[in-house]
Amino acid sequence: MTEPILKLTDLDFAYSDKRVFTGLNYTLNQGDFLSIVGENGVGKTTLMKLILQELKPTGGELAFLPTRQAVKVGYVPQFRNIDPEYPLCIEDFVGLNFAKVGLPWLTKKERQRVTEILAETKLTPMRKRPLGQASGGEKQKAYLAQALLDKPNLLILDESTASLDPVAKTELLDLVKQLNEDLALTVIFVTHDIPLARRYANKYLFLTPGNYEADDITALTDEKVGRMRNV
Repeated sequence: MTEPILKLTDLDFAYSDKRVFTGLNYTLNQGDFLSIVGENGVGKTTLMKLILQELKPTGGELAFLPTRQAVKVGYVPQFRNIDPEYPLCIEDFVGLNFAKVGLPWLTKKERQRVTEILAETKLTPMRKRPLGQASGGEKQKAYLAQALLDKPNLLILDESTASLDPVAKTELLDLVKQLNEDLALTVIFVTHDIPLARRYANKYLFLTPGNYEADDITALTDEKVGRMRNV
């Protein structure tokens, strides 16, 4: 039986001048690939910040299951343009996730883990390439590798494909889908791209101003997308 990993119960959040959402209920199960979709301003980013514990709910509950300590979260941000002169190579950039105060080097075990994750994300051939000179897709794979380094069981992709070309989008999400299927890695994919959501996810959460809808991805029809966008 699939076990829950994250549960939202009557979740509310409001800034001082704006209520973002209210009464949000959702259970994310281990191994799910959830796409969170919706127009700008409906609370997708706010919900990610709540899950990452950068914000606190103003009402209701957000619970990691069975405990917060049992859930490791990996995070891949939206594409960030990196200065062409950025000095670190892809391999060293990925290893930054092991950074420790006062210890500028990695242990043998940590170096081995970096080697493993570079292979898993198909970055081994370009591991010595300066990150600033990498393509957009390679940069996002480097962020993905960094997020996976500590073996999370929940991976968040926060508009991570938004600025990539179609080939790079597919390559990145193919990797994530393989990990989702092979390791039962739970994935939250925030996106505006409905076709991508349909292609990779098995569940969706559609946020609209003051409301939401959640179901299996097969229920996310063009008719429903149009209706939800016009709410």
